[in-house]
Amino acid sequence: MRFVCATMHQSVLAAEVVAGLAPRPGGVFADGTAGSGGHAALLAERIGPAGRLLVIDRDVEALGRARERLRPYGAVCVFVHGNYGDLAAHTAANGFEALDGVLLDLGVSSDQLDTPERGFSFRADGPLDMRMDASGGPTAAELVNRAPEQELAEWFALYGEEPAARRVARAIVAARTAAPLTRTADLAAVVARAKGGRRGRIDPATQVFQALRIVVNGELDALDRGLEAALTLLRPGGRLAVISFHSLEDRRVKVCFRRHLGRWEALEAGGESWIGEKPGVTLLTRKPVMAGATEVADNPRARSAKLRVAVRKE
Repeated sequence: MRFVCATMHQSVLAAEVVAGLAPRPGGVFADGTAGSGGHAALLAERIGPAGRLLVIDRDVEALGRARERLRPYGAVCVFVHGNYGDLAAHTAANGFEALDGVLLDLGVSSDQLDTPERGFSFRADGPLDMRMDASGGPTAAELVNRAPEQELAEWFALYGEEPAARRVARAIVAARTAAPLTRTADLAAVVARAKGGRRGRIDPATQVFQALRIVVNGELDALDRGLEAALTLLRPGGRLAVISFHSLEDRRVKVCFRRHLGRWEALEAGGESWIGEKPGVTLLTRKPVMAGATEVADNPRARSAKLRVAVRKE
């Protein structure tokens, strides 16, 4: 088998991810959020024909792109249409046991944002969907048109950190009484009117769309489950790398790593006791790694990316 470098555009923080995960020939890795396969190709390139790479994505279209991009690596890659929150089940079902590394690149992908039919973006009109796995589950339109005003306000405040959450929720309920909100442009317009004032650098609908996307896809629950599963599945010395794109994600990653940081504490009667959650980790990144000016200029999405890496203790 001949391994070749990927020729498509470079993924966010690509060099930093490779440095953090330190893949070596024969390594066993999992990419829980493969997207179009950019990071996965870099891992497959380095683990070589003797390695194994579990490639997971809940978006079947993204998984199809990843499969095509990773075709040169043949049987090294095993593809799974599923949620990385179920990482333990996916590894068990596919014969992956102890892992040398796990990568989680969170949030919505550029391909999803740039496809109006998926309904993730307010920049182009499309059906109000937002499902990463379009094969099932309620759409954003269903939630927006059914949820009580109080619940909408809670979502916007908690998951979107939207200061005008109550005002926006009230406006949505008023608007849907006249006609259901089924298009991204419809929802964006309601939010803009509710918030009023002049537009700043950030579109007024940004935080509301983020909140709905998180709710539709159960993103934070999947993150909590995926982080714990990944740490458990790592072999001693194995590494978990996580790229987040907003404060809610990054905060959860940071808190999880701190819980597992722990320490051994001497007991009065002799011996030691572990203080903290197991398995224990050390932090490879005390502060999140962020993209440099050159990468941000080439790819504006990289501006908000934060990479944290933890190493499972021996």
